[in-house]
Amino acid sequence: MPASLWPSWAEMLRFLPEIILTVAGTLIMMLEPVLGSRSRRGLGQFALAGLSAALAAAVVADGSPGPAFSNMLVVDGFATFFRVLVLAVGILTVCSSYPYLNREGASSGEYWALLLFSITGQCVMASANELIMVFIGIEISSISSYVLAGYLRDDKRANEAALKYFLLGSFATAFLLYGIALVYGAAKSTNLAVVRAAVEKGEAPLLLVGIAAALMFVGFAFKVSGAPFQMWAPDVYQGAPAPVSAFLSAGPKAAAFAVFLRVFMTAFQGVSDRWAPVVWISALLSMSIGNFAALRQSNLKRMLAYSSIAHAGYVLVAMAARSQSGSAAVMFYLAAYALMNMGAFAVVAHVAGKGERYVEIQDLAGLAQRQPLTAAALAVFLLSLIGVPLTGGFFGKFYIFKAALESRLIWLAVLGLLNSAVAAYYYLRILVVMYMEEPGEVTNGLGPLPLGLKAALAMPVVGLLVLGIFPSGLLDYAVKSAKFW
Repeated sequence: MPASLWPSWAEMLRFLPEIILTVAGTLIMMLEPVLGSRSRRGLGQFALAGLSAALAAAVVADGSPGPAFSNMLVVDGFATFFRVLVLAVGILTVCSSYPYLNREGASSGEYWALLLFSITGQCVMASANELIMVFIGIEISSISSYVLAGYLRDDKRANEAALKYFLLGSFATAFLLYGIALVYGAAKSTNLAVVRAAVEKGEAPLLLVGIAAALMFVGFAFKVSGAPFQMWAPDVYQGAPAPVSAFLSAGPKAAAFAVFLRVFMTAFQGVSDRWAPVVWISALLSMSIGNFAALRQSNLKRMLAYSSIAHAGYVLVAMAARSQSGSAAVMFYLAAYALMNMGAFAVVAHVAGKGERYVEIQDLAGLAQRQPLTAAALAVFLLSLIGVPLTGGFFGKFYIFKAALESRLIWLAVLGLLNSAVAAYYYLRILVVMYMEEPGEVTNGLGPLPLGLKAALAMPVVGLLVLGIFPSGLLDYAVKSAKFW
């Protein structure tokens, strides 16, 4: 092979986080069969070390931005932001999974390996600069996620969740792949920069490009659980293990929004007047369906699933703005949302008990009296989901609606604010149950918080308060990184 075809050291550095995650996941699968039962418990710690090393590598790679592997990948501020975000979600998932799996007697190396491989795919999605790489990243992440959703093989709910997720996910991926094929037919390339140039110069038929954008929108909207392709989320989140539900609501969703934003704000920017109405209609439907359906839920996991649909709608509002400030608002909000949702699901995992028998809202009755710090942490997460000041969720929604107003989407911003008011009801209902009702059988029988869960609660609380009091640091970085060309 000619020396010019070998990747340079700079390119290897830019791809180092994915290399570390792949090697760590492979080693976990190789080590599990040869380790004793006691030693296998350390595989979760090994996965945590791999994620921490990949996180450090992502920060280091940001110091050497640029393309890699024939321009198929690109490391820039945008890619680094989402790489760090999904890796942080992975670390929180490990922290909450460790005690959960021990309680269920289901700890094994395959869980940690699948988690690492899924995050590898998400990192590829964040840095993809080519539609084929987008597809590869999505498939790496999705296949691992399908298996994780059904990880508890003896649980019928998990089996049902995995099957639904797989079938509907495969259906949505077909739309995405067909859209990519049409892009290639129209622009003679799948590189985002080349496609953008072809559209702007009029070299690609606009009708064909518009159809391709519509088909790819179906695939991306499914991945972010945006309406009308959100039907999978409630059943999957309810049936999957609680830490996996938390992971699905934050990691894959953030990575999907990253590639959604990069593709539509670059390759399809020339036809943005055609896809923008579709995005804001989806935003409005997602907010309305998610919030009004959540009002009727008594199951915590199902309520958080519908909440996740509504929050996807908020993010789509900022995306519909089609501006640099809107893209920055998407980035800031996804960071805050990942923290508050990971924390909320960690509390659910703690209260649910073995076999997840206690996942009703009423099962949290009197939690503030029995475990005041756990209740306080959940209160922070819920208040941030509402958008109360001094939390990251407040500034996240503020920047989203500000971007919408700047783009003259006034009525969409107003409807978004009204939806936020509706959401306050079902979040505050949980606070009432925790703080104003007497402890029940579930809360009286709760054991102390394991170390992993303490970390999974403490880190998001600190992160949300920092984003709520000092938001400018992250926002400034997001604004600089949201300029694609």
